[in-house]
Amino acid sequence: MKKEVLEFHAEFCKTFSNPKRLEIMCLLKEKEMTVSDIVKKLGVPKANMSQHLNIMRMMGILKTRRHGTNIYYRIANKKITKACGLMQNALGYLMEGVPVIRTGKL
Repeated sequence: MKKEVLEFHAEFCKTFSNPKRLEIMCLLKEKEMTVSDIVKKLGVPKANMSQHLNIMRMMGILKTRRHGTNIYYRIANKKITKACGLMQNALGYLMEGVPVIRTGKL
């Protein structure tokens, strides 16, 4: 595999190292939403949410459309949500064998 592809893959995956961005993906996989809608659902300040959405848009994960004064966000490619679903499924299996961290130690 080409080095450029591997580097982009690594950068792309960094986008999902933030749990709020994963929550955004879960919200948007069913329908498009405005920033205000997402802020209400996740309880994150609008400025912070805008940063998350911009990062995801710059990586090509999200697309936008403007309708009047509202900007609607949606998943750019449904294959991204499928890949995230596969990863979450695999992680669920891995977590079954991982001890729960209660005191910060395993």
